[in-house]
Amino acid sequence: MQRKSLCLMALIVVPGLVFGLVFSVLLLLAPAKPAVAACGSAVSVVIDADTKVEGYTEEQLKNATAIMNAANVLDLSVKGQMISVMVALGESGLRVLDHGDGPGPDSRGLFQQRDNGAWGSYADRMDPTISAKNFIKALQAVEGWELLEPTIAGNKVQRSADPYHYEKYWPEAVKLVQTLSDGKFPLEGSDCAIPGQSGAGDDYPWKASPTWLQVGAGSAAASPLGMFYRECVDFALWRVNQQMGSTSAPFKVLNGTFRPDGQGLGSALTWKAGWDAKGWSTGNTPRVGAVVWYAPGAGGADPTFGHVAVVKEVKDNGTYVEEGYNGNPPPDDHNYYTRTVSNNLPSAFLYLPTQEEKK
Repeated sequence: MQRKSLCLMALIVVPGLVFGLVFSVLLLLAPAKPAVAACGSAVSVVIDADTKVEGYTEEQLKNATAIMNAANVLDLSVKGQMISVMVALGESGLRVLDHGDGPGPDSRGLFQQRDNGAWGSYADRMDPTISAKNFIKALQAVEGWELLEPTIAGNKVQRSADPYHYEKYWPEAVKLVQTLSDGKFPLEGSDCAIPGQSGAGDDYPWKASPTWLQVGAGSAAASPLGMFYRECVDFALWRVNQQMGSTSAPFKVLNGTFRPDGQGLGSALTWKAGWDAKGWSTGNTPRVGAVVWYAPGAGGADPTFGHVAVVKEVKDNGTYVEEGYNGNPPPDDHNYYTRTVSNNLPSAFLYLPTQEEKK
């Protein structure tokens, strides 16, 4: 990958020129209310013989309803409701199975719960409502489960060999919960937003805004995120907000409020340090939605400031598709780009709380 990225500007790069602007931006953007709408408690569901969802039998829909209503009784969020349905899909296909498998021959029921005393009696494990309540109580006991990727959250309870086993069932779980509840809750712009979604192409909302080069570093070239418009850092921080369900002001994550120590997240150079300061994990495996971090000079990045981008797609051949802004030389700088990159080229991948590195 041959490039000299011009992505080097966050609002802290020229302190003498932009300190007043930074201070004003932060004052203007100080959240007066939660940045995203709450997902809300799980909704209760009533179905009858006429209720249909394509691809599912009446038995499966009754079992999904039992799970959803158990979640409602236990005041679980809609996201937790989806996770519960997802796990049951992955374990039993939403059927009350009276048999286990090789690794767990004593597993039974919707959630394939073991006969180890943790899940009640045989009758409890075979009862859709009781087994669902027992799963949900265990999920609620997982610290920070709401911030985890759904498959990881589910596996914290189930402890299966592959923590990503449930990943492929998530879209169907969302479909079932939305359909059976008649879409009584929003997905976009709330904590119900699906983790790992990295947008659809160039959906950056400020693509026509002037860059700092066009208006000058001391002028109004700052986005609502506290970075200069159309820089790699501003696009990447937009994606971070988007994946955390925050797609409009006041945004959940800002340049000036990202780090708990009060320092700005800064230019691409300091993003890895920002992740470390926040306690978010980093690694060497690309995952959809993770921030790609290039240290100065790595992979053709700017030799002083480095570069950041976002993983758009992971391929099976040791490459991934990267998306970002300001990763090409003039005259195509400060615009959206995608490129296929070898997994070992970046210096690190920076994960959100909704992501964990596959081992």
